[in-house]
Amino acid sequence: MKIHLPNSAFIGNIDYFIANYFDPSNPDRLEISANKKWVSIHPVVLSMIAALSLIADPKKVRCEPIEAKSGHYLDRMGLFNFLRVNQNSNISEHESAGRFIPLKQIKNSKELTTFLTDMIPLLHLPQKPAESIRYVVSELVRNVLEHSESRNGAILCAQYFKKSNTIRIGIVDTGVGIKQTINQSHRATTDLEAIRLALTPGITGTTRREGGTEQNAGAGLFFIKSIAYVNRNFFMLYSGNALYKLLMRNPKNKRLVLHADPFRDRYSIKDNLPKWQGTVVGMDISLDATSEFRSLLNLIGETYHEAIKERRKARYKKARFV
Repeated sequence: MKIHLPNSAFIGNIDYFIANYFDPSNPDRLEISANKKWVSIHPVVLSMIAALSLIADPKKVRCEPIEAKSGHYLDRMGLFNFLRVNQNSNISEHESAGRFIPLKQIKNSKELTTFLTDMIPLLHLPQKPAESIRYVVSELVRNVLEHSESRNGAILCAQYFKKSNTIRIGIVDTGVGIKQTINQSHRATTDLEAIRLALTPGITGTTRREGGTEQNAGAGLFFIKSIAYVNRNFFMLYSGNALYKLLMRNPKNKRLVLHADPFRDRYSIKDNLPKWQGTVVGMDISLDATSEFRSLLNLIGETYHEAIKERRKARYKKARFV
């Protein structure tokens, strides 16, 4: 595998980054190169690289010397620890609370609890909205632990950007991927079809039942996409050779309506990307839109139950031949 760190790789241009700078061939080997002058990347890219390092042979992981001044950021976020390489970057480690969460590997509920505890001060929010985001992230990671079949668990990191008052999060696994999980209970012939189903509330690979089960409602990805949508932020979901990206430019004077079908949002898709064995979730969450966010939980609940009702109605309307 090969991956190059350009001068910029964020969710806005993540499809270009994957198409041009990621080569998944030779999975036992990982070679990393970087722009010589400047590297500025989203936490989801860091999580992807760290996850790749865990499936490669440790003796075949290579990272060229990072000459860019921003190399200390990669060090502080814990990337070189995952790669097991020494970049000799002498930096002073500052307190991370409220600023970022370095790369973490989560393989059990105890490690998840620790990550979520560290995440609360990063959100810079009152208790109720902070707990809502914490809950959604918890659901996403729990799904990785329970359904991805990834022996390396979930790889996560997050960073707070004070200037824009935004938190950026990356959650990555190298498991079986969305298509195989969804096809346990639903039919998806392509990775893109599987992603569409995974983003639809009430759809889960654990059951054919509308609305999922008491343990798995099939709404974690829908919840986090909705948070990004309401706050007019980017969201991405990448699995297999397909990527769905929620676009952030929703007019502020336009009434926000949550759609159960992700293909009714403002989005872009790619279905010919290098194959990612597993699932990649990246999101930006603006912490300013408090008035809209306060109504989000009610909107999510209404949309979720309406989607289930409509699917049930459609099922019973099917023609019957006797």
